[in-house]
Amino acid sequence: GWAARFLDAWCKRTMRSRIIPMKKIAKMLRSHRELLLNWFRTKGQVALGAVEGFNNKAKVTSRKAYGFRNFEVMKIALYHTLGNLPEPEATHRFC
Repeated sequence: GWAARFLDAWCKRTMRSRIIPMKKIAKMLRSHRELLLNWFRTKGQVALGAVEGFNNKAKVTSRKAYGFRNFEVMKIALYHTLGNLPEPEATHRFC
């Protein structure tokens, strides 16, 4: 409750100012309001390190999947990487 009131009041004061860059930030914060307040709703029960780890794994997998021609193949690669699913045996053996 208090975080939402603080964010709303800050955005309201900022939008009344004449500082254009700050107005852009306030608009951005308003558009992401619910996502910002999710942390306060969980009351610190989510380990942000685990979330960052999953994001990093997804980023690395999408870099590896750069040559894939469609999204479905990349999605399957993400399922295998993030879900630790078994990979099919390769038909060729690489040294």
